[in-house]
Amino acid sequence: MMNDAIFTKQRLINLSIIITAIWFTWFAQNSFDEYTVRIINNVAIFIILAVSYNLINGVTGQFSLEPNGFVAIGAYVVAILTVDAEGMIYQYDIEDPSPWILGMQANFIWALLLAGILSSLLALSLSFPVFRVRGDYLAIVTLGFGFIIRILAINSPEITNGSLGINDIPDYPNYLYWTMGAAIFTVTAILNIIYSKYGRAMKAVRDDEDAATAMGIDTFKIKTLAFSTSAFFEGIGGGLLAALLTSISPDLFTFFLTFQLLIIIVLGGLGSTTGAILGTIVVMAGLEWMRFLDEPMNFMGIETDGLPGMRMVVFSLILIIVMLFAREGLMGKKELKDLFKKKKANK
Repeated sequence: MMNDAIFTKQRLINLSIIITAIWFTWFAQNSFDEYTVRIINNVAIFIILAVSYNLINGVTGQFSLEPNGFVAIGAYVVAILTVDAEGMIYQYDIEDPSPWILGMQANFIWALLLAGILSSLLALSLSFPVFRVRGDYLAIVTLGFGFIIRILAINSPEITNGSLGINDIPDYPNYLYWTMGAAIFTVTAILNIIYSKYGRAMKAVRDDEDAATAMGIDTFKIKTLAFSTSAFFEGIGGGLLAALLTSISPDLFTFFLTFQLLIIIVLGGLGSTTGAILGTIVVMAGLEWMRFLDEPMNFMGIETDGLPGMRMVVFSLILIIVMLFAREGLMGKKELKDLFKKKKANK
């Protein structure tokens, strides 16, 4: 009976969080200015990317450096499927678009789903060679995958328009509903996986893969599940990013994107979904908030010239201080519900 009561209380807490997020989405869409809404859109997309990346890197403990590759696939799939044939013919300057590309059209939601599915299928096929290695070697292999996808995008102008990228990607009214809805769905799905038997197996692989194998866990199956699930949501995040920016190019999907996501999940706490969300808000919204540091200021009566890049210097110092005093990140491996339990125990 006590366990049932705890479970019911946890479900009520989760439901209240979802309702609050939905209310905030409606309030932001109808009350905030266009610039603020765009920042929230960007934060929501990066929450999708960070939470999904945390599943393979933090929860399962596989040092993977592949996100930029899957994000690129999702972005290009959505761009190709939503830009009409006339628009492609007009903007493909290096080579004429491939005829089969011109014949491919889909509405936005089907394009997003296909972006996630293709990313997931590619991750599934990559699992066989990728998970033959561990640790630093795994990082090198997955890093190479990200470079390959970007090089293919540059050298396939009949499909991707090469280095020029794809422009005039349709934007959508009330786009915040799309990004926040996808973020809520992603977080809910990832948390359900983490708290399932598969999630417990992923944590066992992270803590000691050899011991997990000795206990009868199919570690390859578990790592493949985490990898393909992560890729699915990264593909969807890439598609949402393409529609938000309305223009993509290979330069958008460099290793810097992966490095940015790595900073977010390490800052939040490897293995913590709550930490990934918090880290995204701190990094993405914090960098925007600190833009005033790049502009001319009046500090205590002293006029200072604008110093472009100063916000990055200050932000880097803040990251160093945080990691010195919170070496496991802001949340460690804890989730929001663990904080409630600790508070209750203290009482």
